[in-house]
Amino acid sequence: MWVLATALLAVSVSLTAQQSRPDTVQLNDNVPMTYTVKSGDTLWGISEIYLREPWRWTELWDSNPQIDNPHLIYPGDVLELRWEDGRPVLGFAQRGPVKLSPKVRSTSLSSAIPPIPRDEIDPFLRANRVVDAVIFDRSAYIIAGDAKRLISGVGDRVYGRGPVDATDRTYSILRRGELIVDPITQEVLGLAASEIGTAELLAAAATVFTDADVKELEVTSMNEEVRIADRLLPQMEGIVDAFYQPKAPDFQIENGFMVAVDGGVTQIGALDIVTLNLGTREGVVVGDVMAIYQAGEVVLDPVTEEMVTLPDVRSGLVMVFSVYDKASYGLVLKASRPLAVGDKVKNP
Repeated sequence: MWVLATALLAVSVSLTAQQSRPDTVQLNDNVPMTYTVKSGDTLWGISEIYLREPWRWTELWDSNPQIDNPHLIYPGDVLELRWEDGRPVLGFAQRGPVKLSPKVRSTSLSSAIPPIPRDEIDPFLRANRVVDAVIFDRSAYIIAGDAKRLISGVGDRVYGRGPVDATDRTYSILRRGELIVDPITQEVLGLAASEIGTAELLAAAATVFTDADVKELEVTSMNEEVRIADRLLPQMEGIVDAFYQPKAPDFQIENGFMVAVDGGVTQIGALDIVTLNLGTREGVVVGDVMAIYQAGEVVLDPVTEEMVTLPDVRSGLVMVFSVYDKASYGLVLKASRPLAVGDKVKNP
């Protein structure tokens, strides 16, 4: 009994110590000392279990260099909370029931738990892409389908015209969407293009094209029907890091806004996908978590009869999962009230 009381006292003292240091991550009340990872878990979900500020996951997580892929967590892994130098640290108590060899582990990366629900973002990523508007307008395009068909599908041949590099064999088939415009500067940040599918260039690699030449391609995949005037751009790979970790941005956000929402809904809520007017040029990386603020209302001061703007209201959180030069896509993680395009994003 005395040993148990001493152990509990030690835990209590450790909790008190870590919560008294302002630079230390703050734990939630009654956090579990161990946690067994389940299928369907996410890094964000586990971080919410332990942290009052879950975007500080990297400060809690023990990236032990002696463990293969220490940032990857798998169903069946047991996590253990401990204290080091007065700070809480969450790490592996043990790996799952089967010890995977490095070779097997390297081929099993897809089974690691994701940062956020992949079923919410994967379909979007397969069908959406931000493109430079000038590059899009100058790109090759489909002028005809086989046998003059207006609509084509997988296995059909299509004919493209415009600048094509024969060394690029695979092309994305894109359809024009809305321009992404900065609400403050009115700068065009890119074009939201729909990825209709992919096509393979059928000409020999040594073929030299002029822009006016007609190129023959075969549709190899599709998200929807391929149509005349759809654009052809080299396929992009590696846009998304699937194993990023939640964190606060490494820069001070200025004039950040949600400028569009997938599906064009008027009210934005949790698990909606939004476009932000911030990209790599501002320092955004995947995993950045930002706070969403609604502009404060303008009210009449009953004493001075002046119009006064109330402070902005913190209303949610969004995590970036795909970044381009001047814009990025994020998943709304929390919404305490209905959100809207035009709401601000700031450091959390």
